[in-house]
Amino acid sequence: MKAINLWKIVMTIIMFCVSILFLLPFVWMLSTSLKIEADVFRFPIEWIPKRWNGLSNYKEVWFGDYPFYLYYWNSIKVAVLTTALSVTVSALAAYGFSKIRFPAGKWLFFIVLATYMVPPQASLVPQFILYRQIGLFDSHAGLILLMSFSVLGTFMLRQFFMGVHDDYIDAAKIDGAGHWRIFWSVAMPIVRPAVATYAILRFIWTWNDYQNPLIFLRSDELYTIQLAMQKFTTINGEFYSLIMAAAVSAILPLLIVFLFGQKHVIEGISLGGVKG
Repeated sequence: MKAINLWKIVMTIIMFCVSILFLLPFVWMLSTSLKIEADVFRFPIEWIPKRWNGLSNYKEVWFGDYPFYLYYWNSIKVAVLTTALSVTVSALAAYGFSKIRFPAGKWLFFIVLATYMVPPQASLVPQFILYRQIGLFDSHAGLILLMSFSVLGTFMLRQFFMGVHDDYIDAAKIDGAGHWRIFWSVAMPIVRPAVATYAILRFIWTWNDYQNPLIFLRSDELYTIQLAMQKFTTINGEFYSLIMAAAVSAILPLLIVFLFGQKHVIEGISLGGVKG
C-alpha cells in the first residue's frame, strides 16, 4: 500500500513538472505582452516585468490602426453561429441515422462517412466557384454555412445516440411522442455532455480556422481574428511585445470557453465509456 502511494506521489510530481514546461511558453507570452520592447529579450528572462507597458501594448492592439475589437466581433459572430448551426444539424442527423429505421439508412450513412475521406483542400476550388456564383463569397453568411456541416460531428454524436437504450424510445412512442419530441425530451438530455463537448470543439475549431476565411473573405472589415493576427504580425513584425499582446488577446476566448466547459468535456468522455 505504501509502495502504491509512493508511486502516485512520484507520478504526481512528474506530471506537475511536465505541466509547468507546457505552461512556460504561455507565461512568457503573457509576460512579454506587458513589457516595453527593450526588455523583451533581456537575459535572464524577467518573468515579472520591472518596467510595465501593458496598457499601451493592449491599447495599440485593440484600438490602433487594425482594431482587434472589430475582428473579435467578426470571430465571435462566425464561431457562435457556426457552432449553433453545426451542433443542430449534426445532432439531428446523428439521431436520424441511429434511431430512425428507413430503407438504405446504413448505406446512406456510409456514403456520408465516405465524404470525410476527401481532403478539404480538394473541394476548395469547386466551393470557391460555387460561392462566387450564388453571391455568398466575401460574406460571413457564406463562411458560416461553409463550416456548419460536419461529417465528424455527425459520426461522433451518432455513437452517443446509439448508446441511448431503445427501451426509452419505445416507451416514448407508446406515450404518443413523435420523433421530434423523443429527440428533444428523451435523447438529448441523455447525450447532453457529448453535445456540449462537440459544441466546445466546434467553437475552438472555428475560432482557430485560418484557411477558410483566407479563401472566402476579401474585405478587411470582415476579417476574423486569425487573419487579423497574420496581418498584424506582418506589419508589426519587429515589435514582439505588440505581437504577444495580440496573441494573448486571440487565445483569451478559448481559455474562457475551456475553463467553463471542461466539466462537460469530462462528462462527455465519461459518457463515452458507459455501455448499455
